[in-house]
Amino acid sequence: MRTGPRLPGCLGLLASAILMLGAPMTHAASTSYDDLVRLFDEWRAFERPPLVDGTPDYTAPTLARKQAALAGWQARLAAIDPGGWPVEQRIDHELVRAQMNGLEFDLRWLQPWARDPAFYQSVWTEQSDTPAHEGPFHHALVEVWTYAFPLSDADQRKLAAGLRTIPPLLEQARGNLTGNARDLWITGAGTMRQQRRDLDALAGRTKGGSRDLARAIEEAARATDVFVAWLDEQAPRKTGPSGIGKEAYEWSLRNVHLVPLTWDDEVMLLKRELARAHAALRLEEHRNRKLPQLEAAASPAQYDKLTSDAITKYMKWLADEQILTVEPYLEPALRRHAGQFVPLEERNFFWIATHYEPITLFAHFQHWFDHEWMKHAPNPSAIRRNALLSNVWDSRAEGMATAMEEIILHAGYYDDNPRAREIVWIMLAQRAARGIASLYAHANLFDLQQAKAFQVEWTPRGWMRPDLDLLGFEQQLYLRQPGYGTSYVTGKYFVDELIKDRSHQLGEAFTLRRFFDEVNAAGLIPITLIGWQLTGQPWPPQVR
Repeated sequence: MRTGPRLPGCLGLLASAILMLGAPMTHAASTSYDDLVRLFDEWRAFERPPLVDGTPDYTAPTLARKQAALAGWQARLAAIDPGGWPVEQRIDHELVRAQMNGLEFDLRWLQPWARDPAFYQSVWTEQSDTPAHEGPFHHALVEVWTYAFPLSDADQRKLAAGLRTIPPLLEQARGNLTGNARDLWITGAGTMRQQRRDLDALAGRTKGGSRDLARAIEEAARATDVFVAWLDEQAPRKTGPSGIGKEAYEWSLRNVHLVPLTWDDEVMLLKRELARAHAALRLEEHRNRKLPQLEAAASPAQYDKLTSDAITKYMKWLADEQILTVEPYLEPALRRHAGQFVPLEERNFFWIATHYEPITLFAHFQHWFDHEWMKHAPNPSAIRRNALLSNVWDSRAEGMATAMEEIILHAGYYDDNPRAREIVWIMLAQRAARGIASLYAHANLFDLQQAKAFQVEWTPRGWMRPDLDLLGFEQQLYLRQPGYGTSYVTGKYFVDELIKDRSHQLGEAFTLRRFFDEVNAAGLIPITLIGWQLTGQPWPPQVR
């Protein structure tokens, strides 16, 4: 709680009101970078909702107060003039602005607490490969993947405490969820059914543990059942669209994710990439027509050998070809996420590819390298050191991961395995198809079923099957988080642009390893800001 001198009468009431809102009373001009860091720390605390009985409060009155207070924080940021700062610090100012805009976007348009039942998922069994969970999520998650089983006594108490927030949160959610977004409602109910299954699995893993933990799991499961039943009862009344519309979509692109494109620009770009991927696939197939087809791993032993050998080859190739600086902690990270054999009839799109040639997917696991760099070589900027809010990092994280798939193809990795090149183009086609579908969904030109059907139709070889969970998961995520479905391809586009501009700037001094090392050192921030840091001027240039 903030404290200060007592003021008489109306002035005291006004001051108390402002302090309760969390907004600073004055916005003194500043040119101090330290003031920016202090503001950011204070704002991150403000961004978190207040707790009621240990549960984050997303009720309408609380969020109305937060929205009223946000303008004060934005004014305080605007009063800090970064004009004379080094480029890196000016970029940090933009990062704070983007995250404040992310909260504004959620409060004005997205409103996941009111429109999206999946927002209330608490139990997370896997670590995200990105800096933070993809899409909107609440502030009291139970990250089961962070625990070592069997649980210590201390961890049992900690886990039980986390699970006890689920019943009051779901009770609150029944009052908060007033939206009419049908597709979000239906898919959100599916997410909560999965939480119920995850709680059953957790009960099995902790059998024989403390009575307190068992009771917490049981009560969380019961509350989830009641919530799902309520969602199902309400579902027939939910008839509205789930897309946020072009205007809101473009506001988020430009002001939160710092992507200088319109909805129409993204449609054109992704259509071009979809056509390029299909054309390149046909050319590769023609080139390779006399070669034998790839054979997929047919047993756990074959899969384990295939992935182990592939990782060994890939890491050596990255170092030998001087693609990027290979630190000793990178290879173990890749091995930890190599997955396991999946029977043919159960393989989703990505595991189909992996059972043929693991690196066609593992190149995208640049994500896990990002995690290791964040841990072993943290960014010196306090503003960049941890994951940015509102998925502001998506153009860098997903864009670079997607770019690596094609970069290593052109750099020669598959020269001894030409058939694998075909899979790279299939991967790009799938990413472009699902991105186009997500654009149409947010413009309310597609409902969720139409988006899924488009993605299936334009993914080559029938590898995107409608009967597997991946299809629904992807389109649900992209509906929940506007701009995420396109960030893979648009982010890759900006990586290509930056290679062009940085190589033009450096001339003969340009090398791939220098480029990637510079990008990685900048942190997980929008690729447009990385372009500014590398070139020394706002990027991309408006005039070519």
